[in-house]
Amino acid sequence: MIDTLLLPFQFPFMQNAFWIALLVAPPTALLSCFLVLKGWALMGDAVSHATLPGIVLAWMLGLPLIVGAFSAGMLCALATGYLADNGRVKQDTVMGVVFSGMFGVGIILYTSISTNEHLDHILFGNMLGVGSKDLWTSGVIGVLVAGLLVLKWKDLLLHAFDPAQARASGLRTNVLHYGLLSLLSLTIVSTLSSVGLILAVALLVTPGAIAFLLVRSFGQMMIVSVVACLGSMLAGCYASFYVDSAPAATIVLILTGVFIMAFVRRLYVTRQTSQRMAPPV
Repeated sequence: MIDTLLLPFQFPFMQNAFWIALLVAPPTALLSCFLVLKGWALMGDAVSHATLPGIVLAWMLGLPLIVGAFSAGMLCALATGYLADNGRVKQDTVMGVVFSGMFGVGIILYTSISTNEHLDHILFGNMLGVGSKDLWTSGVIGVLVAGLLVLKWKDLLLHAFDPAQARASGLRTNVLHYGLLSLLSLTIVSTLSSVGLILAVALLVTPGAIAFLLVRSFGQMMIVSVVACLGSMLAGCYASFYVDSAPAATIVLILTGVFIMAFVRRLYVTRQTSQRMAPPV
């Protein structure tokens, strides 16, 4: 019985999958808290899709794929911010236009070159095929992103709730704004080899949404978000071994299930509170 339960830990490819989960979960979970509070849930989706043309161009030029991914992600984030700040179109509309346009450019670039490479590992990730290089890349980026978010979380929180007050307090709001976008691009780069571009948005939104439903303080929200994301990723990797499913998709399903349970709990608590506060008839 014990041997069967510990079987996934005996294979090197599963060990690497668990390691990449440990490295990716903290930065994505912490970042999701800020994205949820700022209403930037679609920003993660936009930047993740917009990295495709950068990846293809990097491959064509013989550069590391992460260089092209980060450059394209930053271009998308900066273009979205500039157009939203200097135009009459709302930010969600701008994000839809920019990321769909860049994703289309990436598809055209890919289909215009002759190569035996395929997009599956970029779009959907391959947690069972990560190597030591991927682990080092995700580890370095994860430590950098998580460290900066924990160090500056109070400033970022004030900027998320009240940018005018943050500016009046002497904070460099432009640095915080574009710094958060830079961290978002870096985080997406760290998820390329594991969950891929399409499923990365789940890690950048769902953990923060779960924590938002369960707790009331932002400090607790960050802790609950990391626990929910880390637990779901480890459970997804473990379950995928026995059900013979894709780890990334299994992780997303578990995160969605946890979100539904958190949502149901919040409805129950709200109803109980309303009943207690209602005046007697």
